[in-house]
Amino acid sequence: MIILGVDPGLSGAICLLHSLEVAEIHDIPTFSLSRNGKNKREVDAVKLANMLGETVIGHAFVEQVNAMPGQGTSSMFAFGKSYGIVIGILAARGVPMTFVAPKTWKKALGVPASKDGARARASQLMPTNSWLWPLVKHDGRAEAALIAYWGVRTLNSIAQAA
Repeated sequence: MIILGVDPGLSGAICLLHSLEVAEIHDIPTFSLSRNGKNKREVDAVKLANMLGETVIGHAFVEQVNAMPGQGTSSMFAFGKSYGIVIGILAARGVPMTFVAPKTWKKALGVPASKDGARARASQLMPTNSWLWPLVKHDGRAEAALIAYWGVRTLNSIAQAA
């Protein structure tokens, strides 16, 4: 079964995991547009939907996000819009979704709080895939892979308990 992990947002990523190995990983596609004289990025919903193609996704695990203290209203709105686009695409495809708080999956997988914590832990848990998140800017990829990894473990523990 293909499991999707999603780190939503403009610097996030999606990861398709099969048998705890990365089948595909992509940064969230964006485009730039000028608004009020400033260049702003937005999620490219069409490219994101096309990235998933015809892949049959058994379950999606999406990081549950909230507004952060000190975040401006327009940036909160933009972040919520990105989050909604991801959820809308998955819902339109009929993909079952589970939302997971960052502290839940990070604690369960032992992800260090350091800046490179997600990349380091993803490389430990999935060493053959570590080449997919070599740079600091690829932390979204590592997080998406870890979210999918957490999802696989969660589904497996549910199946074993049944």
